[in-house]
Amino acid sequence: MTKSNNAIAMTAIISGIVLVIALVALFVFKPVSANGQTVNVQGIAEVKAMPDLVGIYLNVQANGETSAEAQAQIDEIFEELLVELLKLGLDRKDIVTESYSVNQDYDWTDEGRVDKGYVANHRVSIKLGINDTALMSLVLDEATEAGATVNYLNFELTQESQNKYKAEAMKLAAEDARIKAESVAEGFDKKVGKLVSVNVNDFGYYPWRMYDSAEMMDAAGAKTAVANIQPGEEEISATVSAVYKLR
Repeated sequence: MTKSNNAIAMTAIISGIVLVIALVALFVFKPVSANGQTVNVQGIAEVKAMPDLVGIYLNVQANGETSAEAQAQIDEIFEELLVELLKLGLDRKDIVTESYSVNQDYDWTDEGRVDKGYVANHRVSIKLGINDTALMSLVLDEATEAGATVNYLNFELTQESQNKYKAEAMKLAAEDARIKAESVAEGFDKKVGKLVSVNVNDFGYYPWRMYDSAEMMDAAGAKTAVANIQPGEEEISATVSAVYKLR
């Protein structure tokens, strides 16, 4: 191949590389058109919710030399408690097992681990209407007589109430996002166009603790809390992230 041909080939290669670079630069640095501009906003809302349930959380515990013995004892205690609770007029569906366990029980001493047999725990929740204070006291009486301990009491929402407040909070959060988008668009002398995408964060509801055994270690404290029930409104939050086109 002659020097002239080599020069032509080299020129062609360089030209091709330059063309590729130019096309890449044109693609990467192409100005965004008005139709391609977007605004990303987050809508936040809080609603007031009034609890309509009280959750009573109990723990039944029993010990035994064997796991079978511990389990048999705890089952007997729970069955007796269940019978008495049903006599009070509770529905079986409102008495729910939260957890059930049978484990080895032991202490640590200077000589090492000392086995103490087995311990069984049956954690139970009972849901009652917010105004059933008399029934709550009777449930606590039956629980303590059966040997159960009161772990804590919660103000809670029924599923129906959760759905209602969730819908309200999400709607207000979406409206807040739209208002923010419109304000930003106006600041840039533009208008909000089509909704591009939406990301909804989880509904911010958690039961409200009214009594905790870490603070009041006996059932008398729980009964006092029940007798003085004065539920107030609590805030429930929701957030919505939205992307709008600008025009």
